[in-house]
Amino acid sequence: MLVSPRRQPMTRREWLKTGMAAGGAALAASAAGPLAGLFGCSATARASRPVSPNVIIIYCDDLGYGDLGCYGSRAIATPNVDRLASQGVRLTDYYACNAVCAPSRAGLLTGRYPFRSGIIGNVYPKDEPFKRRAAREYVGGALRELGSIDLRDSTDISGIPENEFLLGEALKAVGYRTCMVGKWHLGDYSKEPVFNPVKNGFDHYLGVPHSNDMLPCPLFRNEEMLQENIGTDQAKLTGLYTKEAVEFIRESGGKPFFLYFAHTFPHQPLYASEKFAGKSKAGKFGDAVEEIDWSVGRILETLREKGIEENTLIFFTSDNGPWFEGSAGPYRGRKGQSYEGGFHVPMIARWPNHIPAGSECAVPLMNIDLYPTILSVAGADRPGDRVIDGRNILPILTGQKSQSPHEALFYYHYDLLEGVRVGKWKYFRKLNRYVWPVPLDSAAIANRLGGDQLGNRWPLLYNLEIDPGESYNVINTYPDVAEKLEKVMQQWETETTKNPKGWL
Repeated sequence: MLVSPRRQPMTRREWLKTGMAAGGAALAASAAGPLAGLFGCSATARASRPVSPNVIIIYCDDLGYGDLGCYGSRAIATPNVDRLASQGVRLTDYYACNAVCAPSRAGLLTGRYPFRSGIIGNVYPKDEPFKRRAAREYVGGALRELGSIDLRDSTDISGIPENEFLLGEALKAVGYRTCMVGKWHLGDYSKEPVFNPVKNGFDHYLGVPHSNDMLPCPLFRNEEMLQENIGTDQAKLTGLYTKEAVEFIRESGGKPFFLYFAHTFPHQPLYASEKFAGKSKAGKFGDAVEEIDWSVGRILETLREKGIEENTLIFFTSDNGPWFEGSAGPYRGRKGQSYEGGFHVPMIARWPNHIPAGSECAVPLMNIDLYPTILSVAGADRPGDRVIDGRNILPILTGQKSQSPHEALFYYHYDLLEGVRVGKWKYFRKLNRYVWPVPLDSAAIANRLGGDQLGNRWPLLYNLEIDPGESYNVINTYPDVAEKLEKVMQQWETETTKNPKGWL
């Protein structure tokens, strides 16, 4: 069981009253991390920027690595995203911090591994249907039987905790106008208003509280409910989100802005407006992605019209790998799994005159890195009272550095540490039998902790440089590498068990 944190951090209100504190020694300790020195890696120093740019994060839902033209898709046409890649950098080894929706978003907006905030799995509506409640009870029971660490009933957490300092709040504190459109999934604000994005760092909001398969799914503008349940009326969502985002950009004046555009799609159930329905070569999934590509085009067009294209940093990525449909490209596995297909996602960054156009980056990075990177370009200090697991990757994106600022990247299934990547090597102790979505049939439940069908083949070691599909376990060939990576996991567990929440 994890011990309690050493102390509680300042609340968000206290942060906003006092301004963001300088990191000092605590920040330095956070940047170095518990694994500093292993494998000869070090944290990247914070880069200073003379002008605060506008920042846009476009976050797709369940978009796979192979679902874009610039990542090899032949079935889905994405000319606008492809153009974005040609004008910036395309990352080939970029990861979400989790293979399901809510934890990935918690990591993105806090710069911390999700176990620190307690958002280790998806949070559901308060009045979710019986099957959803049963699924949650099943998962919680399975985790307890597997020996999962106790994070104060994390599987039942209702939303992002008050003591997490989110990206929108941090940017708002240094003068940014902030807006979010789309899927939140960090608390059902229709029942608990404290989780509404406008109470968590965003000046303006239009969207839904959670995934579109969780019903009821209301549509909100700020704190006003526009529609009690979108149900099957979802074909309008991408267009509505885009219209709202375009209006926010057009209203931009002298102050920099932050736009967090979190698409509902291509999460299932799949919808597209009449203009796109039935038009792609990849069925409903492709229709939804091609409408997202249209949306990207509208954002880019609006930036050009406003004359702010060159002073806007754009990130385009996904929260995790594909679910039932979609392509993980060359990677094994899908959403909910710690194989590459669950974590390894597309990522494009564009910032004219800063990020080289048409460049490619194969450095292993993670979505938790966007938090410190964006704060750096905005001229804001990171909070110094907590561990920030992400690193400032601006020197990587701009081509100034080519070594990962991470000693290691960790793969969590809920709060179970399953694997680690260091350089080209990926190591699994053992993959847990539960994979997303939750199986509810009695046979699967009875067998969930049963005998291992794969025999005595654990742990696993893969060389991702020559085997990105994780097809060949080479642990018998490189036992010394596996031993080193096991020690990396053990050291990480020792450090995080002492202080799981990461308060400094």
